[in-house]
Amino acid sequence: MAKHYFRLFSSASLVLSFMVLQAEVVWGQGGTERRKEMVPAMFIFGDSLIDNGNNNNLPSFAKANYPPYGIDFNGGPTGRFSNGYTMVDEIAELLGLPLIPAYSEASGDQVLHGVNYASAAAGILDITGRNFVGRIPFGQQISNFQTTLDQITENLAADDVARAIAKCIFFVGMGSNDYLNNYLMPNYNTKNQYNAQQFADLLAQQYTQQLTRLYNLGARRFVIAGVGRMGCIPSILAQSPNGTCSEDVNRLVLPFNANVKTMINNLNTNLPGSRSIYIDIARMFEDVVTNARAYGFSVANRGCCGIGRNRGQITCLPMQTPCPNRDQYVFWDAYHPTAAVNILIGRKAFSGDPSKVYPMNIQQLATLNIETN
Repeated sequence: MAKHYFRLFSSASLVLSFMVLQAEVVWGQGGTERRKEMVPAMFIFGDSLIDNGNNNNLPSFAKANYPPYGIDFNGGPTGRFSNGYTMVDEIAELLGLPLIPAYSEASGDQVLHGVNYASAAAGILDITGRNFVGRIPFGQQISNFQTTLDQITENLAADDVARAIAKCIFFVGMGSNDYLNNYLMPNYNTKNQYNAQQFADLLAQQYTQQLTRLYNLGARRFVIAGVGRMGCIPSILAQSPNGTCSEDVNRLVLPFNANVKTMINNLNTNLPGSRSIYIDIARMFEDVVTNARAYGFSVANRGCCGIGRNRGQITCLPMQTPCPNRDQYVFWDAYHPTAAVNILIGRKAFSGDPSKVYPMNIQQLATLNIETN
């Protein structure tokens, strides 16, 4: 199990992996060349947009460990909700890291460059996603990171661990399911309890506490992804009378994204020695859809794999035959982008300007000299 993996290594090998920069050019998976490592590791928290297998062994309806998921990924259907790469896969490569393993499967020296704790159907709120049964909410993901941290500090001095962790990237992408699989679900009472602003405030309050908990565990470099234009995903388009984006849904999530930006400013002010940045997923996605052809996409209003209207009424089923021209599709299934879009957004987050990633991009964050406490 993941919680035991750090016992496999000596202190020397862990210090080497965390503290020593690698060669100028190192070799990644399959013998492909990758660049110099910019950070020691990346720790990832989120939902199905970046889950890479943590739900595989859970009693959950939110799984993607079957074909045709992973049809364009070297490892096949690993549990990624994509035909290939997720956004964090691309970011890991740009940082010079190998692909980050799932917490549920990590073992051996795979874990030394970080761990992915993300879980499909997970939310900021623990009750989010219960329709899918098994999932790992953000709070539990943080507890899983704490287990990882406890295992590291069994073999290393606490000061060494703190210095190493402070150099690592902490990528967090939460919130989508708190709307799709909570607020907008008819069997939840949330919509009757809160209006849009009140719900966004509730999420921001909980989110702030959770990120502060990560800070108290040593995290110092936060990358926070906003929620995208959910009113334009195939699942929502399939419910629209004329097949167009639901502006009601798009407007619903605006207060959340606004709150997250404010939260990031507050974290940068109130958490000494830390720096948080915001990826404006909604703006990036709007740019991709609006300028789809300029980016090489010809289909932006239906999934590549799915059933029914906009191929979004039922998401991608086991052994279903997906579209052959996947790189021309914005959406892979009823809810998730194709690998082509994930790679594009990952690159924009890594090196984009402040209109897309604020107040600096991931590349700048990775190289920023932060005075840590």
